[in-house]
Amino acid sequence: MDAGTILLLTLSFGVLLLLVQRSEVKRRKVVMLLLLPVVGIVIHYANARAYLREALVGFILALVLNGLFWLFIGRYNPVGSSDSIKVLGLDD
Repeated sequence: MDAGTILLLTLSFGVLLLLVQRSEVKRRKVVMLLLLPVVGIVIHYANARAYLREALVGFILALVLNGLFWLFIGRYNPVGSSDSIKVLGLDD
């Protein structure tokens, strides 16, 4: 197994999972739909270079790291809602 490839795939899958995890609940399905082509590109990269085992290890590591992020940070700092945003104008 190539450690550099595992690191690259862990980073790729981790960023994609983090984007879905920290997206607004109402928009999460749209974010997943928009990230599907990116996931396809990452899987195609792993398949074209015969790094399927590294891709699996990278995905599992990304899941663990995102789970730890949620456990220590995300649970106490939930994602905000766009309904709670207040725009300040000239009168405020």
